[in-house]
Amino acid sequence: MRLTTRGRYAVTAMLDISVHGQTGPTNLSDISSRQEISLSYLEQLFSKLRRKGLVRSVRGPGGGYLLAAPPTTISIADIIRAVDEPIQATSCSSPEGCRRSSRCITHHFWQRLGDHLTGYLESVSLELLVQEACHQGLEGALTEVTKDIP
Repeated sequence: MRLTTRGRYAVTAMLDISVHGQTGPTNLSDISSRQEISLSYLEQLFSKLRRKGLVRSVRGPGGGYLLAAPPTTISIADIIRAVDEPIQATSCSSPEGCRRSSRCITHHFWQRLGDHLTGYLESVSLELLVQEACHQGLEGALTEVTKDIP
């Protein structure tokens, strides 16, 4: 399984909002500066995150984005799925079958691995990542923690 920058950046940005959005909306330019992610890329990600109901936007002066639900209820899997990132370890184009004319002999192994990865990502909430970041004293920047998210 390979997680692309789309999934990594979405998790990073959502973690940033979890920490910095506790007192009000967080604007994307602040996230962009803190996390060194392109503002235009964040705009694309947040459009998807908003459509999936993970964030809500606040317009006007002091506007930005807030989590649409408590961080305890948003899993890392939710975030990755929201930005159209597949969570699978097989190279199959769909759950029903492989791209090949017949299934590869290791298909079931990779499928089970994918199921374990999905289960793990579903078990990790934003709140858990916030707690880990605060425990490590990184709530200010969060840069080092989020670069290493598996």
